[in-house]
This record gives sequence, structure tokens and C-alpha cells, in this order.
Amino acid sequence: MEECIDYAIDHNLQLNDFQFNTESNKETYKQSIRDLLPTVSGFANYFVRYGRQVNPDDNSIVNTDIFSNNYSIDGAFDLFQGFQKINTLKASKFLYKATKEEHLQQKYLLAFRVMSAYYDIQFIEGLIIISEEQVEISQTNYDLVKRQVELGVMAGADLYEAESLLFTDKLTLTQNENRLKAAKLTLVQAMNIEGEKDITIEPELSNMPKSDGAVISDSIFTKAKGFMPSIKAQNYRVKAAKKQLAAARGGLYPSISLQGGIGTGYFETQRDSIDGALVTVPFRDQFEENRFEYIGATLNVPIFNGWANRSRVKQQKIALERAKNNAKITEQELYQIIQQLVQENDALQAETTQTDKRMESQRLAFSIAQKRYEKGMINAIELGQAKNLFATAQNQDLQARLRLRVNTSTLDFYKGLPIFNIN
Repeated sequence: MEECIDYAIDHNLQLNDFQFNTESNKETYKQSIRDLLPTVSGFANYFVRYGRQVNPDDNSIVNTDIFSNNYSIDGAFDLFQGFQKINTLKASKFLYKATKEEHLQQKYLLAFRVMSAYYDIQFIEGLIIISEEQVEISQTNYDLVKRQVELGVMAGADLYEAESLLFTDKLTLTQNENRLKAAKLTLVQAMNIEGEKDITIEPELSNMPKSDGAVISDSIFTKAKGFMPSIKAQNYRVKAAKKQLAAARGGLYPSISLQGGIGTGYFETQRDSIDGALVTVPFRDQFEENRFEYIGATLNVPIFNGWANRSRVKQQKIALERAKNNAKITEQELYQIIQQLVQENDALQAETTQTDKRMESQRLAFSIAQKRYEKGMINAIELGQAKNLFATAQNQDLQARLRLRVNTSTLDFYKGLPIFNIN
């Protein structure tokens, strides 16, 4: 079963989607860290102005073509924004952790689906063994009746009854074989094995779980709540919602930022007198002479923007309450699942004990009926009834034992035992 689960996790396409979501949130978290760094940008332009315009060199009005270009490097750094970036960073970190837990939760859910399909195959394989035993018994009885009819000891009608029981058992065997094919296909599809529809699993039904006394729902729930990915994911989302609310409140506060930069430019109209003639100052000289630097601070005070900031705060408050409610719902669902499993465990322990006793009783009853039938003391219909009761008892015992196996394994998982080898 471990091999089936490992293969399913490695090849399940739905899990890939959760992995992509995790990677996306991881990148969002990294970017929120980078958002704390200053912003730096470079600027350059190239202009050719035509017609009547202002000469940028002396502000005179000219009617000519003017060429110019400018260069600058500018930087800005937010000193205070109501801690919006810090809270956004923390929120994205919690959301990233939440998606990691949700990815792990999906792996566990897939493991349970594979386990269910795996035990379905075991159950039907057990039914086939029982059906084969029934066919063998009916075949033996049919051969016996046929010899008795040939010897004239029994009537021909008895042979028809024995033949009918044999055909019924063969039909049941065929139906169970078809059910096995369907169950194997379900497991193959859960594992996403391409180009296959058959699989052979190892039998592991020899050691059935034993009752370890009273199982307490509250203690298992306390243990499960500490490691279940679904619970941890919802708790992370509550923490993220709190930080998102704090970030929204930061929009109500003033913000302060620093700016600085350096730049220069070249203007075709910037001229100098050389030997009595006006010539354009060379690019290299202008690049040095026109250089400028600046530094400054900006204070932005939100006064009125249509109540947009306060509306965002109210929306985040609602989102926080929704996240808290979802966390409570997840805990409630987990507790109800564990409570139901514990109740079923107690019932299945008692049921398995009774089905074992009933199967042995029916086995003895059928053995007696078989001997009486061979001696001609009962007819084929009465033998068929005893045989059917024995087969039904076998089926019920097998079903109860497998349900107990699944129930116990599931409870062990919620107890924190390493049922699935999943990181």
C-alpha cells in the first residue's frame, strides 16, 4: 500500500496544481521582502522640437528646430507607511505557510483514497476466494448427485437442483471477478498509472488489529489538532488576515518617503563664444556642466478619498472574522470525524467478535448439512440454504474485519502514528 501511495503522490496531476499554488505564494512572499528595498530608476530622453517655441538656454522665443536630451538616475525610499509593507510581508509569509499545509493535506486525502481503493481490492479478492470455495462445494455435490442418479439412488430432479446451485455459485464468482476488475481500475486511476488497467497487490490481512481498550475522542482530537495540515493552514490564514487588517489600517496614517537623484542634459541651443563666434557647447562639456543633484522628503497625509481606506479596513475586519469562522468549522469537522471513527471502532470491535462466532457456527451447521445431504436425509434446497448462510457469514466477517482495519488505521493516523510515509 505504501508503494501505491508513493506512486500516486508522485504522479497525481491535481497535486501539481497545489504545488504551483505553493510556489506562487512563495514568490509573493519573497517579493514582499524585496518591496522593503529602495526603488531606483534610470531615465533618458531624446527630443527634437519643431517650429515656434521657447529656447531652453535663455527663454527667448525662437522659430527653429531644437535638439536636446536628458539623463537621470532617481531613487526613493519609504520611511513610514503605517507599517503597511511590514504587515503585508508577514501576511504573505503566513499565506505561503498555509498553502504548504494545504498541499500536504491534499497528499493525505489522496493517501486515504488510495488506501480505500486498496482495501476494496482486498475485500473483493476475499469474496472471490469464498466464491471459489462455494463453486468447489457445489461442483462436488453436483458430481455426487450425478453418480447417485446414474445408480438410480436419486431422482433426476435432484440433479437439476444441484446443477442450479452450481450455476448460481459460478455466476456469483463471475460477478465478483468483474467487481475486482472495477476495483483495480479505481486504484490504477487514483495512482494515475497510464496505459494500465490491472494491478496486483500484496495480501496483508493476516494480522488484524486488536482492541486497545477505550478510545477517547477528546484526546485524539487534541493530538490531531496539533499536526493536521488542514488545522494549521486555517490558523495561518487567520494570522494572515490579522496582518492584512493591520496593513489596511496603515493606509489611514500619514506616509513619509525620501527621494534623491542625479541628472544632466544636452541642449543644442546652449552656445559659447569662441573667437567671436557662437558655437554649440560640446556634449562632453554639457554633460559635466549641466549635472544636478537633488534630495528631498515627501509627507503624504490622507484627508479624504471617499472613505476608501476605511472601507478597506471594514472589509479586512470581515475577512478576519470569516477566517476565524473557517478555522472553527475545520476544527469542528475534524472533531466530528474523530468522534464518528471512535464510535465506529467500538461498534466494529464488537461486530467482528460476533461475526467470527457466527461464521464458525455456520461453518459447523453447513458441515452437518453436507453430511446429512450425502446420506439423503435432506434435499438440495436445504443444503443450498445452509451453504448460502455460511457464505453470507463469511462475507460479513470479511467485511467487518476490513472495515475495522481501515478504521483502526485512520484512527492511528489521527493519533499521530506514521501510517503514511509522507513528508
